[in-house]
Amino acid sequence: MTASLPSRILIARMSAIGDTILTLPVACALRAHFPDAFLAWVVEEKSAAMVLNHACLDEVLVLKRGWFTHPGRLLATRRLLRERRFDVTIDCQGMTKSALACWLSGARRRIGLRGAHGRELSPWLNNEPIRSERPHVVDRSLDLLAPLGIERPAVRWQLPLDDASRQRMGEVIDRLELSGGYAVMNPGATWQSRRWEMDRFGRVAQHLGVQHSLPTLVVWGGAGERAAAEQMVAESAGHAVLAPPTTLFELAALIEGGRLFLSADTGPLHMAVAVGTPSIGLYGTTRPEESGPYGATHAALQIEYQGGSHRQRRQADNRAMRLISADMVCRQCDAMLACCRE
Repeated sequence: MTASLPSRILIARMSAIGDTILTLPVACALRAHFPDAFLAWVVEEKSAAMVLNHACLDEVLVLKRGWFTHPGRLLATRRLLRERRFDVTIDCQGMTKSALACWLSGARRRIGLRGAHGRELSPWLNNEPIRSERPHVVDRSLDLLAPLGIERPAVRWQLPLDDASRQRMGEVIDRLELSGGYAVMNPGATWQSRRWEMDRFGRVAQHLGVQHSLPTLVVWGGAGERAAAEQMVAESAGHAVLAPPTTLFELAALIEGGRLFLSADTGPLHMAVAVGTPSIGLYGTTRPEESGPYGATHAALQIEYQGGSHRQRRQADNRAMRLISADMVCRQCDAMLACCRE
């Protein structure tokens, strides 16, 4: 490798499972362009599973939540990062904590976003600011690679899904008598403002069962989401079944086996895109042009954008989501299933 090429590269995307998945194409593009480089990713514990054992990464550096709030933890993080002697960092999150990790690494080149997506202290901590005119998280993350000579690379995910998870979930599918094909629905969401109504999910599941002979598997995470999932199953007139508790990779394996995936803007929606399952996303307080299911084989539905600051949108009700009718979603499912048969 010539001296002009980066040899040790750090990707910084700390948190949010969905956003971490949406950043995976950065690792794939870097590995394709610099096959001999040492490539690492710094991430917080919550989202680490999405990058651990990724085929394009040499190392994943996992930080505990709040690592930047205590002097001792900051010093330990600095030692951890400086030991790897990174020459380039790529801040894909555009926030203080992600840019701080890049700065602590001591890398000479610290590439990050500027403008609306370079937030908090990141424009001052990164020294090669890039303005991306493309709105989607995937595209603007890939635009950060332009200073390294990588222009609009092909989007690849390579989600590190293991065969053991596939085998375990294959047994679940057999036990639930879904081996003839099934749809997957995820009724949960971290924000109340992102949630659709359970009776509407149930009506869509009933439509898929009656019109397409396609049962629905309802996935969930945590006790609160399980209660919503059980309600959705009860609203489906017998056309939906509840998934068992799963790890993130077992969830990905269940989604991978589905013919269709339906969800609000959540991590499992982007997981579905990464494993190649045709997906429909429902949007209210977020914009599909920024975080919609990526690619032409997927679709997003939004009637109204419920705007405001990040906090205002997070704390809002789900008025904008309620504007999306069950009939609209049924029609989109029909179109997607017809397209998949062609």
